[in-house]
Amino acid sequence: MSDAESLHEVLEYYSSWLEFNRDFLRVPGIQVAVYAEGAIAFSAAYGSADVENDVPLTEQHLFQLASHSKTFTATAVMQLVEQGRLRLDDEVGQHVTEIAGTPVGKRTLRDVLAHAGGVTRDGPDGDFWQLTRPFPDRDSLLEVLRQDASAVMPENEQFKYSNIAYGAVGLVIESATGTSYHDHVRTAIVEKLGLSNLAPELDPGRRADYVTGYTGLWYAPRRVPIDLADTGALASAAGFCGNARDLVTYFSAHLPGDERLLTDKSKREMRHPLWQLGQDEWPRYGIGMQVDKVGERQLLGHGGGYPGHVTSTWADADAGIVVAVLTNASDGPSHQLAGGFYKLRDLAQSKERPEPTAELSRFTGRYANLWGVRDIVQLGGRLYGIVPTSADPSAGITRLEPDGDTLKVVEGPGLGAYGEYHRFTFDADGKVESYRDAGGLLTLPFDRFTLPERVTAPARSAQSAPARSATAGARPDHLRRSTGSGRGGSRGRSPR
Repeated sequence: MSDAESLHEVLEYYSSWLEFNRDFLRVPGIQVAVYAEGAIAFSAAYGSADVENDVPLTEQHLFQLASHSKTFTATAVMQLVEQGRLRLDDEVGQHVTEIAGTPVGKRTLRDVLAHAGGVTRDGPDGDFWQLTRPFPDRDSLLEVLRQDASAVMPENEQFKYSNIAYGAVGLVIESATGTSYHDHVRTAIVEKLGLSNLAPELDPGRRADYVTGYTGLWYAPRRVPIDLADTGALASAAGFCGNARDLVTYFSAHLPGDERLLTDKSKREMRHPLWQLGQDEWPRYGIGMQVDKVGERQLLGHGGGYPGHVTSTWADADAGIVVAVLTNASDGPSHQLAGGFYKLRDLAQSKERPEPTAELSRFTGRYANLWGVRDIVQLGGRLYGIVPTSADPSAGITRLEPDGDTLKVVEGPGLGAYGEYHRFTFDADGKVESYRDAGGLLTLPFDRFTLPERVTAPARSAQSAPARSATAGARPDHLRRSTGSGRGGSRGRSPR
């Protein structure tokens, strides 16, 4: 099986997995794109752009990409460094004279781009993130930057995320180029790549193209819609808007060998993992880029969180693959959903791949019983049982091998039914009618499975009821177990 065939298998199931998770997690909309083999290999949209007005989400709808903006800002700085117009060791105050000599003004560009400057995250009043007041304009941003308290800890003490610091970098870019941040990044990055659906800030003229964002489900039985708003002087930290297709195309320019935006040397410096984000070894942060590990893959990218919009993009520089997932909800699991692609890709490439056969494909599909949903999936020429409700699609999987009309569980967790069989029944057209899973439970194709309003226990007939013990304090009938001819070996089912 070729890499292209394996990728096709992964993308085919990835689409089904995303669509199911949108329903399962009750996310209004999910937009996704995958860049592979030098082009956009997959692009799709699921759910709604606007629930109240019943507007289906499309691949062209725009999202607020929030902190993805930091990658654009860092890229613009690295371009100016390559041109000799800036140095990473320049102090911020050299270029933003209004804050020269202040604690933040003394921080270097390298430190603030890596979130190592110890700068306040959003200032003393961050309620613009709740949309109760506008995002800071230039004067308001400078006022925060001038305050000694904005340097809340010494530089290079630890990773400390800061939108205010990236706002300052936007002012540095304006000083170095003599133009606005918006105009410079649009010319130097967006237009250079020929992208029409990426912009450094909300475009009022395209309001109808933007999705409606929604609150998380923690607040009420329903999600509450959230208005759009521009990010003012924090555009360099959080202003970019766009769709998944243009976002993966932009990140493809950060893959090795593509020097449309930067040299490979500059890109290596951006993704060098300088700082741990928390107590765990991964993820880490470089210069405007987050670096994480999924399995043995080192990924670069960024996430973004704006009221009603949560987005993630991850690129595998070695494989030349980029995945972007955009959601229009404040609890949208974009990181989980983007990482799911790489989990599935690893699964498809985890072993020497046999040639796929038609015998395998006849078992594949989505199935359900009272205990939940299970997918039987063909990846890398093998069959796997996958639980699509798991945050990690590679967790708790079983590997299955065909034997006539059965599938034997040949790999899987110990609490499962290792070594036992799924026993299938097929109709006259060769389609699965049902199967008994390895635990003996009748399981139906998902589109034929329904639940009643209430699941009721069957009545036990007098003939089949076990005789009551005359012993005082005997165990109630519903807790009795068969003892198998009096040998004491209780026959129970494994936990599910």
